[in-house]
Amino acid sequence: MQEEIIAKKVDEFHTDGNEILVLGIGNYLMGDEGVGVHFINRIDKAKFPENISFIDGGTGGFTLIPYIENHKKVIIVDATMDGKEEGTITLLKPRFSQDFPTALSGHNFGLKDMVDILSMLNVMPEIYLYTITILKMEPMSMRLSPKVDEAIQKVTLQIIQQIENFKNT
Repeated sequence: MQEEIIAKKVDEFHTDGNEILVLGIGNYLMGDEGVGVHFINRIDKAKFPENISFIDGGTGGFTLIPYIENHKKVIIVDATMDGKEEGTITLLKPRFSQDFPTALSGHNFGLKDMVDILSMLNVMPEIYLYTITILKMEPMSMRLSPKVDEAIQKVTLQIIQQIENFKNT
């Protein structure tokens, strides 16, 4: 049996007692790069099952660690510049920082480091990363391109289905 170096207790403040976290990441002032934040701010929580935490993670990086480590499953929505068609939604299940796509936008340097810390401390939850392909970042713009905007409704439906799948496993 592995001895715990740091005793881990669930922090009710960071979980609201919930096992699932839905987290939108992005810079709201960089056009399509802020799609994860737009997603969180637009969702109708009534369409989701109860007992889920929702967070606008912005470009939070390390400050998100207590929220992520205190949930068993974390669903992240973020922009990527992966060369696919604009508005393409991709689901990844990264376990280590090298599992994240290299084409994630700039703020994700902190996200990758955070994942390394969670792995090192052995408090890594199951992560489901939904990326939405963008073509460019537009400084000082809060508007989304039409295809990226349409992807928000599609990814919302996919995430609701993913959460329903959790119940069946």
